[in-house]
Amino acid sequence: MSENQHLAHESSKTVTPDARNTGAENNRLYPEDRTFHDWYRFVLSFPAHLVRTYIDRFGLDSNSAVLDPFCGTGTTLVECKKHGITSFGIERNPIAHCASKVKLDWGVEPDDLLAHAIEVARTASSRLAEGGLHDVDLPLFSALNQTDQKLWTLPEDMLRLVLKDSISPLPLHRTLVLLEVLKERKDERFDAHERLALAKAIVFGISNLSFGPEVGVGSLKDDAPVVDLWLENIRAMVSDLRGLASGPFALSQVYQGDARYPDSLLKPNSIDAVITSPPYPNEKDYTRTTRLESVILGFIRDKHDLRSVKQELVRSNTRSVYKNDSDDLLVANHPEIMRIADAIENRRIKLGKTSGFERLYARVTKLYFGGMARHLSRLRHVLRPGANLAYVVGDQASYLRIMIRTGQLVAGIAEELGYKVTGIDLFRTRMATATKDQLREEVVLLRWTGSW
Repeated sequence: MSENQHLAHESSKTVTPDARNTGAENNRLYPEDRTFHDWYRFVLSFPAHLVRTYIDRFGLDSNSAVLDPFCGTGTTLVECKKHGITSFGIERNPIAHCASKVKLDWGVEPDDLLAHAIEVARTASSRLAEGGLHDVDLPLFSALNQTDQKLWTLPEDMLRLVLKDSISPLPLHRTLVLLEVLKERKDERFDAHERLALAKAIVFGISNLSFGPEVGVGSLKDDAPVVDLWLENIRAMVSDLRGLASGPFALSQVYQGDARYPDSLLKPNSIDAVITSPPYPNEKDYTRTTRLESVILGFIRDKHDLRSVKQELVRSNTRSVYKNDSDDLLVANHPEIMRIADAIENRRIKLGKTSGFERLYARVTKLYFGGMARHLSRLRHVLRPGANLAYVVGDQASYLRIMIRTGQLVAGIAEELGYKVTGIDLFRTRMATATKDQLREEVVLLRWTGSW
């Protein structure tokens, strides 16, 4: 039994990082943690209390610098800022990158933000009451006649990027009216906050989206109080900002880039700790989860924009695999990863699975771990000797029910690159959709020895 396998076995006997809850409950955002975190939260985000666990365990303080190279919507960064710890993040998804930046911008004057938002809300409500957009120039939007009312919608090529029926015609029309008013009354001091408040309203109140194991379409809404939902989110932001003590606050910086190349964005020997959750090897297209708000707010306008995002992500699903990808070459000599890939391919052949995506299952598994190997290799340049790292990862059986022990494999790759595996904590267990087996979600703990 290798060292990291032994550690994984031993960790199965331990309690979860936060003993208040286990299983799904342990992944929830506690009510006391909603400040700033709740401005916009990726549905697959890990909780703030998990970040605090490793801030405490690693002994981090105001003299430390923390990196989250897969920062998503900024959970690690916000929690570090709350504790006065310098933090850096890397995120390629444009809406998630925007969310992280906004959630870390605490310099906005809350009363001025609210006053501006109320003015925007009044204008938008008045325009809607008058019957829509007949006097408004919206070159990116298209007219849609429904029940003798002129509604506005997105161009067909943009609509094709989102799930069918993910937003109904009238709520979309109201959203586009509000967006146009935000454009007309744009104030650079508040624009990003106001747009993020709308992104949250779209996902959790305006749209028809539902979230289970995958993002889907739930009950269709004929209408939604778009302006009220948006203004409610603004008021929540204002409340959080009003509750702040006076600065200065800890430095926080978010880079929009590829997490496989952190050394292209950060200074050498500058990071004391990493707390992060990379994607897992499964069939979740992480860009799909944020697609609707990304398209409506203009972060993704066409297939070219979407492809540009996907090409700079760790390959974790078959919808982000491209012909020239080469990360799989980095694990070509890793026996367990190659065994898993072969088992997936043999199972595919045996079951007669022939779709284009199914043919990629084995390759995307190798690309995923190759991408993680590239990330961990390049990460060494920015770590200080003795840096501690925590990676939240989960076992998977998405590819024809072949088990992938993600934590153990990531730990093994790290060992080969000169990291010391100091533990594998059990965070929670969850039920596999296909097999109904209990899968482990773990925190792989590493230390950079400073030795190549």
